[in-house]
Amino acid sequence: MFLKLFLYAILIFAACKTRTSYYFSLEGDDKNDGSIQHPLKTIRNLNALYLKAGDTIFLKGGENFNGSIFLKINGSAQKPIVLASYGNGRAIINAGNETAITLYQSSYINIKNIICKGVGRKNGNTKPGINVSDCNDINISNVDVSGFQKSGLQLYNCIDTKIDNINAHDNGAAGISVEGKLSNKRSSRNIYITNCTAVNNPGDPTKLDNHSGNGIIVGHCTNVVIDHCLATNNGWDMPRIGNGPVGIWCYEANNVIIQHCISYRNRTSPGAADGGGFDFDGGTTNSIIQYCLSYQNQGSGYCIFQYWGASPWHNNIVRFNISIDDGLVSDSRAGVYVWNSSKDAAQFYNCDVYNNTIYNSQQAALRFSETSRRKNFRFCNNIFIGKDSLIRGDKGIDTFLANDWWSMEKKFNADGVYDFTAWIKKNNVEQLNNKIIGLNVLPPFKDTGDTTFTDVKNISNFNSYKIIGASPVTHAGIDLPALLKINIGDKDFNGKPVNKKYMGACTNE
Repeated sequence: MFLKLFLYAILIFAACKTRTSYYFSLEGDDKNDGSIQHPLKTIRNLNALYLKAGDTIFLKGGENFNGSIFLKINGSAQKPIVLASYGNGRAIINAGNETAITLYQSSYINIKNIICKGVGRKNGNTKPGINVSDCNDINISNVDVSGFQKSGLQLYNCIDTKIDNINAHDNGAAGISVEGKLSNKRSSRNIYITNCTAVNNPGDPTKLDNHSGNGIIVGHCTNVVIDHCLATNNGWDMPRIGNGPVGIWCYEANNVIIQHCISYRNRTSPGAADGGGFDFDGGTTNSIIQYCLSYQNQGSGYCIFQYWGASPWHNNIVRFNISIDDGLVSDSRAGVYVWNSSKDAAQFYNCDVYNNTIYNSQQAALRFSETSRRKNFRFCNNIFIGKDSLIRGDKGIDTFLANDWWSMEKKFNADGVYDFTAWIKKNNVEQLNNKIIGLNVLPPFKDTGDTTFTDVKNISNFNSYKIIGASPVTHAGIDLPALLKINIGDKDFNGKPVNKKYMGACTNE
């Protein structure tokens, strides 16, 4: 008797260890066993499956499956549960007015090679496309998601999640969003967003009290990387006048890295604010924007913001980035915009902006809002080029060292002063040991005004703003590690070794 029970237990254990694959095809039958030879037909049956670690769900590529998928399951690190397409092409989940895929309180799930469609942000859908909530160790890759009123892909309160090669387009609130619990930056953490695009997410027609139409937005989170992502043509149909959307940005977030990204021609609703390229907004701490390209956004290319009621904003870096003709429409009117509606410098401090190339043939290079009280902001080794006045607003007591300034119309114009040396002496800027170290020269760029580059996978090959030939900007910068104890990293915008005496984002051609 004991031997029989022992053998039975072994069989049960073996059965639990066996990985099962379930296949779905419109040519199948819901009475089938789900094998590849006898697939199931409708995905509503998927929600009733008893799934275990290591199981795989296959939807036939090229076929349209109506309905929604809801999973509350746990795989393991060695045996994740997989949802994917099989055969030729990607399977399409037509969710109609609902969410296409929901993961709730789940772990170790991989979703890949799927297309998710809603009926449209103004045509009846009121949901996100993929909703991942209270989960950990989720991988989502090679997914196209469109036609949802909220975010195309929405993560809430998630840990150790990887998002790769997502095309989120024609949604409402955002292409991709990450959120955590209010007043808790650690409830969502260790999130990696790579090789994603957020295109034409115009706005949520029902959101009348706050911004919508963002490309990629992350908030209430810690340890987030946004790498080699692209955002464009977002935010143009936000249904309100007020604070607006941005291409790629974060708020109430700690240790966020945004790098090797392109954000261009993002918009906001007529009369509204923002519509910029990149943004470190209220409550952002210990974060970096680096090696990014921004151009022709209605708002500023690089926004440095603190709003009233946010937790303190501090210890952030903006470096080795390029801005071209940003701030064309909304209130910024500049490539870089600093704003603090909290009106308290103790809430907004410690920011290093260095080795950026800000080129603006239409507006100013820098804008400081009337409400922008701050402390310990340092601008070093940048190239600032503007149409006429280089700075709008009160630059306060910020540190400006070894920057190159050039006004296209007047050679130099800042604070109503047209003489560079006089401006330096009046404002006590661009001096070190009583020696002028700033420049007022037009750099010999290889090319300017290139606003056609969209190859985010090869962003380091963007060469237009490299310096060609001899120029003071190649050796007049200051050694930031030695003089200001700033760790500048080891490469420039193009991935070349950093020249510590260089101004701007790129080294020589």
